[in-house]
Amino acid sequence: MKVLLAKRAGFCFGVKRATQMAFEAAGRDNKTYTLGPIIHSPQVVNKLEDMGVKVLKSLDSMENGTIIIRSHGVASGEITEAMQKKLEIIDATCPFVKKAQEHVKSLSDAGYGVVVVGDADHPEVQGIVSYGGEKVFVVGSGEEVGKLPRMNKIGIVAQTTQSFENLKNVVSECLVRGAEIRVFNTICDATAVRQEEAKELARHVDCMLVVGGFNSANTRRLAEVCAELQPKTYHIETAEEIDPEWFDGVGKAGVTAGASTPKWIIDEVMNRLDEINKNN
Repeated sequence: MKVLLAKRAGFCFGVKRATQMAFEAAGRDNKTYTLGPIIHSPQVVNKLEDMGVKVLKSLDSMENGTIIIRSHGVASGEITEAMQKKLEIIDATCPFVKKAQEHVKSLSDAGYGVVVVGDADHPEVQGIVSYGGEKVFVVGSGEEVGKLPRMNKIGIVAQTTQSFENLKNVVSECLVRGAEIRVFNTICDATAVRQEEAKELARHVDCMLVVGGFNSANTRRLAEVCAELQPKTYHIETAEEIDPEWFDGVGKAGVTAGASTPKWIIDEVMNRLDEINKNN
């Protein structure tokens, strides 16, 4: 069996930057925390916890020390609270997410009703929304635009891991409902390129593995786009979850990984596939 690994599998720029900042802060003192998981990788979060960096759900219990802002950002009120408490803040928010936050604020300040394209339950989206005023709405698809109130001026931004096709669908529907439309394409280039690369790989293999956290939006999306082209697509977090029977009769297997998947986990998956190859 030939195993093909996607060139851009694993950490994107924003995640690599955030984890590096977190690991550099580890061991500084015994009062270093992340506000929410630093990235959507349970394995990285556990490794940081072993090094003394624990996860807080809120700042309620924290009176001093260092707080690390996760890669997908937090609500604007939480940043304000950290500053009021005079905590040392390490802002590891991905620059692409930061840009989306800034666009929502500027659009709201300019009187636009703001539409955020994304998953309303995702922490990144919840943080982005918090930078706007009262008229900020989250939609997951073009179909959901019909539920929005009519607005004369509509500003649109996207969760960084959204597909470009979904953003286009939402924009098309908003054009019918508003007289003035302003769009900021805040989709991360790395996400779009990673998805296209995964699609190309899925077309030419007999089985696909997508490696990454089950709570990672971009990894789930990778699994979805691969499954559309290759039904034998499996989303796994670690090498231990691989079933050798998946590869019975498989001549080519493809492997890709989400933007929050560390290299050591990808390496373990590749080593496990090598073992399966040797045993067949």
